[in-house]
Parts: sequence; structure tokens; C-alpha cells
Amino acid sequence: MVNAVPTISSAQLRAARAWLNWSQAELAKAASVAKTVVNRYEQGRSVPHAESLQKVRRALETAGIRFQFDGMKGMGISATD
Repeated sequence: MVNAVPTISSAQLRAARAWLNWSQAELAKAASVAKTVVNRYEQGRSVPHAESLQKVRRALETAGIRFQFDGMKGMGISATD
């Protein structure tokens, strides 16, 4: 059985980027993904490949964001200490 990992929501992504005061381009650069990946997910136009979404999540967590989940559903963000 594969262990499922909760996926950050587009709302969490927008909130995390706002918290850090990062542009979409800055997040894309930090995550080594195309800016269109960030833009399309934030706008609800597409869901990135799992690898791209993991890179985005990792970049935000490295910058100090902690994602909160209720089961598999993204519920909010906070700053790490």
C-alpha cells in the first residue's frame, strides 16, 4: 500500500506566498518549476504533476511555512519557529 501524502491546496499556496511576500516568479525560481505551474494552480486551472507540487511545497517549507491539514484536506498555514 502506498502512503498518501496530503496535497497543499491552491488557497494554501496563495496564502503561503503572500505570507512570504513572494511573487509567483520568486516561488517558481525557489522551487525550480515554471511560473505557469504556480499561476495555473493558484487560479484553479490545473493541478501540477506530483513532483512539481512537491518541489513547490518543499520550497515554501524551507522558507518557513508549515502547512496544516485535516486528514488529506489542506486547511491553513503557519510559520515555523
